Amino acid sequence: MSPTRESVTVVGGGLAGCEAALQLADRGIHVDLHEMRPGKEGPAHHGAELAELVCSNSFKSKDPHTAAGLLKLELEALGSRLLEIAKTASVPAGGALAVDREEFANRVTDVIEAHPDITLTRREVLSVPDGRHVILASGPLTSDALAHNLAVLLGREHLAFYDAAAPIVDAETLDRDVVFAASRYDKGEGADYLNAPMNQTEYDGFIDALLKAERVVAKEFERTDLFSACQPVEEIARAGHDALRFGPLKPVGLIDPRTGERPWAVIQLRAENRESTAYNLVGFQTNLTWTEQKRVFSMIPGFEKVEFLRLGVMHRNTFIDAPSVLDETLALSEDPRIRIAGQLSGTEGYTEAIASGLIAGVNTAAEILGFTPIVLPRESALGSLIGYATDPDTRRYQPMHVNFGLVPSLAKRVRGKRERYAAYSDRARVSIELVVGSHLLLHDRYSGEGE
Repeated sequence: MSPTRESVTVVGGGLAGCEAALQLADRGIHVDLHEMRPGKEGPAHHGAELAELVCSNSFKSKDPHTAAGLLKLELEALGSRLLEIAKTASVPAGGALAVDREEFANRVTDVIEAHPDITLTRREVLSVPDGRHVILASGPLTSDALAHNLAVLLGREHLAFYDAAAPIVDAETLDRDVVFAASRYDKGEGADYLNAPMNQTEYDGFIDALLKAERVVAKEFERTDLFSACQPVEEIARAGHDALRFGPLKPVGLIDPRTGERPWAVIQLRAENRESTAYNLVGFQTNLTWTEQKRVFSMIPGFEKVEFLRLGVMHRNTFIDAPSVLDETLALSEDPRIRIAGQLSGTEGYTEAIASGLIAGVNTAAEILGFTPIVLPRESALGSLIGYATDPDTRRYQPMHVNFGLVPSLAKRVRGKRERYAAYSDRARVSIELVVGSHLLLHDRYSGEGE
C-alpha cells in the first residue's frame, strides 16, 4: 500500500510522543515530530536523546497477575514499538522490566531518525498547530508558552500546573468493621463518604508521627508557589495539635456505629470512580515521602491492611482535566483533530505514557485511514485507565497509574488478593484478544485504505 499524503504533527519526543509517532509512521502516515531539546532544555532533563527516562530506569513488574505486568501483555498484543525496544535494552531487575536508560534512549532516537515517514524537528512549539491532526505529548513540564496556549484553548479551569493530590486506596482493603459509610448529618444520599474514626489516643499518635515524618525536598523549579493551591496535611498539623481536628478531620455530624458517639476525629474518604472501588483521602494532599506515607497513613484505624492505588504527590505537573475535555479515543471533544497523550493527559508512569501514546497514534491513524476508532474494554488494564481518565463521572480528576482498583468488579467474588488479581488478568487478556482479533488496523500495524 502506498503511504497516505496526510501528515500528523506530534509535539513531544518523550515516551508517549515517540510511541504515537511510530504507530502512525508504521501505517504509512507521515509524522512531523517536534522536540524542543536541546535548543531549549527542560528543567528535569539532562540530554538531547528522545524518550529520556528522567527518574527510575524501571518499567515496573513483568508479573501478568499485577496491573503493571498485565499492561505490558496488553501492549505486546497491541503492537507497542517502545516496549519492544525496552526489551532489547533491558538489564537484570528480578521480576521487573528495567533498562539501561542511555541505551534505551539511543535506540529509540535511532529508530525515529531512521524512519522514512518521520521528520524530527528540534524546535519549541509555542502553540497548538492549526489545520491538521495533532497529538500533544509534551509531558508534565510542558513549556510555558505551549501550556498557556493550551489553557486558552481548553479554558484555564481545565488545565493544572501543579499536581497536589491525596492518596487513593483500594476499597476492598479497608476494614469495614471500623470504616463506616455516612455523610455529615446524613446529608446527600446519606452515605456519600466512608469515614475512619479516631479516638483521642489514636489521633494524638497519628499527629505525632505525621509531624516527625520525612518530607520530599522540592526541586528548585518546583518551590515557587508549590503549596499555593492547597496546603499539605502535615503543614496544617504544624499550625497546632488540634488544627486537623478542627479542619479536614473534623468529626461534626458523624456518629461512630461502634460506640454510638461522635469520634474525636474522622478521616473522610470520597469515591474516586462510579464503581466505588477506589477512594481518596479527603484533604490529605501531602509532601511526605512515599515510604512515610505508607507508614503513617496505615496508622489510621481501618487502614491496617490498606493497599494504596496511588500515593500523594505535590510537584510541578502540567495536566488537563481529561474527563471534561477528552473522549475515549483521547481526542478533544471540542476539536477531535487534537489528541492528548502521556502525562499531559494524566496517565502516570512510563508504561502508561507509552500506552496512551499508542492509543492516540492508532486512533489518529484510524481516523485518517477510514477505520472505526479503537475503544478498549474497561475489563482491560489500559481500558480501565483510559475509561477513568475520560469518564465524565470521574470526580475531581487526579493523574493515575494503571491499577486493579479501576477495573470493574468480577461477576463472582474471589477471595484472596493473588487469586482475585489472576482472575482480573485472565478476563483482561480475553477482552484484549477480542479487540485485536476484530480490528484490521491492529493486524501487523496495517497500512491501507479503509476497512
